[in-house]
Amino acid sequence: MINVNNVTLQYGGRVLFKDVNTTFTPGNCYGVIGANGAGKSTFLKVLSGDIEPNKGEVIIAPGKRLAVLKQDHFEFDDFDVMSTVLYGHKRLYDIMKEKDAIYSKPDFSDEDGIRVSELEGEFAELDGWNAESDAAILLNGLGVSTEFHYSPMNTLSANQKVKVLLAQALFGNPDILLMDEPTNHLDIQSVNWLEKFLMDFENTVVVVSHDRHFLNKVCTHIADVDYGKITMFVGNYDFWYQYTQMTQKQLKDENKRTEQKIKELQEFIQRFSANASKSKQATSRKKLLDNLQLDNIKPSSRRYPFVNFKQDREVGNDLLEVNEISKTIEGVNILNKVTFRINPNEKVAFVGEDDVARTVLFKILMGELEPDEGSFKWGVTTSRAYFPKDNSEFFDDCDDSLIDWLRPYAKEGEQYDADIRGWLGRMLFSGEEALKPAKVLSGGEKVRCMLCKMMISGANVLILYEPTNHLALGSIKALNNGLIDYKGTLIFDSQDHEFVNTIADRIIEILPNGIIDRKETFDEYIEDEVVNETRKKLM
Repeated sequence: MINVNNVTLQYGGRVLFKDVNTTFTPGNCYGVIGANGAGKSTFLKVLSGDIEPNKGEVIIAPGKRLAVLKQDHFEFDDFDVMSTVLYGHKRLYDIMKEKDAIYSKPDFSDEDGIRVSELEGEFAELDGWNAESDAAILLNGLGVSTEFHYSPMNTLSANQKVKVLLAQALFGNPDILLMDEPTNHLDIQSVNWLEKFLMDFENTVVVVSHDRHFLNKVCTHIADVDYGKITMFVGNYDFWYQYTQMTQKQLKDENKRTEQKIKELQEFIQRFSANASKSKQATSRKKLLDNLQLDNIKPSSRRYPFVNFKQDREVGNDLLEVNEISKTIEGVNILNKVTFRINPNEKVAFVGEDDVARTVLFKILMGELEPDEGSFKWGVTTSRAYFPKDNSEFFDDCDDSLIDWLRPYAKEGEQYDADIRGWLGRMLFSGEEALKPAKVLSGGEKVRCMLCKMMISGANVLILYEPTNHLALGSIKALNNGLIDYKGTLIFDSQDHEFVNTIADRIIEILPNGIIDRKETFDEYIEDEVVNETRKKLM
């Protein structure tokens, strides 16, 4: 159990949250949500003790072990994979190291014998004999196969390191588990495994995530960081969203009725206050008017962009033909005779465990890489807008203001400051925000600029690689709805389950020995027995 008592945290004059009082209890999973910069990750650091609040305290029940998902992917580069996971239970790890050191001594003393006996007793109490097998189960569940369990961490890919650090946090059944964006860089199968693990987890979980499907699956409560405070709601993300939308609507409707009543009373008082026969009624209404007040609807820290893609012209019958494309990089076969055809107005999600394969395919389709074999052909009526995996080349070392950054992408006749400001305003860059240099943007701001660039293009084919990365939940929902409404053709990749399931009408999974291509939703695809059998053959 964690008790948060009167916690306040501020930096300079900015208050992130004030006088927070809440409790996190065993058996529950708490999703922490809020706008970018609201203080979600900072709040987790307050809970873990990494940041001291300006006021108040965080009390963790005595004897309870707290585990935190590490964010530094290079911290354990000097460890092997198994040792990294075992390090998640630091006391057990230290006992194992000390035991090994004593047993390796050439001159084993009586004192060493007494000490190692004490260590063996504590080792058994902590279930040390099953430690490596338990760690292996976690690693395998997250998709880190046995062949890598004793490999040096510095030989692993970035995605594999993420999985190992997640296994580290989960290891040893911690009493309290704190995780910041645990689904980032995980493939669909690993996310599904983590969801099932957390649904069965009996202790306390506090998690920050932008993945709506994940929050809906695992959360029993939502902790909303907004208005400079933290409000607890019972239920998952969808319940929180529906409840808050309904509450805001009710307050606005009530205010409208109150405003109308105020107007009627004011008109009556103004009309009859000088009339002797009506003066008593006017006085009575004046008292009633004095007692009427509008409910205070606080402005949320959330701001939602307006995402609306429109195609300047419809595409013809021929859109994209891909024939037996193969690509090998540094001796590794990435794509193996990939063949498919995209038809007009389809919304196709590319999925699979190997994100390198999808990255390479998208780069080939956009002309950034040449295939070793095979070919592809875009229809002559297609116009394409591309959201790449890495957008740094568009912003690094660019001193231009956002207005000047976006201007070259605007159509002829729409390059005036007022026009550009209008587009930027849709993506939350209004006033002075539109004048900031492009090179100083945060990750989320860069994403919004790239989406603005794509909207202004009027393209009839959109190609997007992980467009939800770095976006706040509200911005993800706005993008999600914008792509559902888009009338053109969409080719995209995303690890966001809800995003894929609500947009895509076709799924293509790239596997080592071919592809699976199904005209169905993502949820249908996951449950499709034919897909599961085909996947085994193509692995």
